[in-house]
Amino acid sequence: MAAVEFEVNKHIAVITLNRPEARNAFDPEMLVRLDDAFREVEQNDQIRVAVITGSGDKAFCAGADLGQLIPLITRSRKPANEWDERYLSEVAKSGGYLISKDTVKPVVAAINGHAIAGGMEVVQGTDIRVAVPSAKFGLQEVKWAIFPAGGSTVRMPRQIPYARAMELLLTGDLISAEEALALGFLNYVVEPADLMDKAMERAEKLASNGPLAVQAIRKSVREVWGRPQAEAFEIEVRYSKPVFQSEDAVEGPKAFMEKRDPVYKGR
Repeated sequence: MAAVEFEVNKHIAVITLNRPEARNAFDPEMLVRLDDAFREVEQNDQIRVAVITGSGDKAFCAGADLGQLIPLITRSRKPANEWDERYLSEVAKSGGYLISKDTVKPVVAAINGHAIAGGMEVVQGTDIRVAVPSAKFGLQEVKWAIFPAGGSTVRMPRQIPYARAMELLLTGDLISAEEALALGFLNYVVEPADLMDKAMERAEKLASNGPLAVQAIRKSVREVWGRPQAEAFEIEVRYSKPVFQSEDAVEGPKAFMEKRDPVYKGR
């Protein structure tokens, strides 16, 4: 049984964290396989959107495996196998947890249970988020005297109000799905039976839009965060200009005028 399952359906890749017996906690193998999955998402022109979820009904991801991953990071244990070696050489050097590096293509999170520590950091790297009512969210690293190094000190104060972000970061407290929704951290809270349907419906909506425009908008939004307005506008122009020069930008308005669905080719 692979620690990460990966399948592609038309323009959508579905990535499933698959260690339900360990609440989908990250061990070195899972992080290497997750890195491989997102490399495929980036490199495969057929894929326009990724959906990430977890197996089981308890946890989306409980964060780092405290018995396997953290001792490897702190060097309190030596690499014991190929997965340990690959984690240190391929993943750890590039920034810790996956989606701490920005992907080019949008990512939808289907949060089937608790998203804690590194699990919540994965959610922070996604764009549209659907969760079940029983899910809880939090950054508990501080309780174990470790640092939330998957982007939380950068992203959380930008994604929710500063005071609430600092409370989560410094206390390690958990919040409910309804609280996360009220904070704007989630887009939807749905019943478990509807989770994947809602996530896939949103993913299909994104995949139906012009892929170059979607990717450029995503990159622009993330790059202009915190920049002075004049500089931010320059960045926006840099990303928007190639979109207007693309074949898809001709096809979109033409399809609208002809009252038909557009056929986008990503060029």
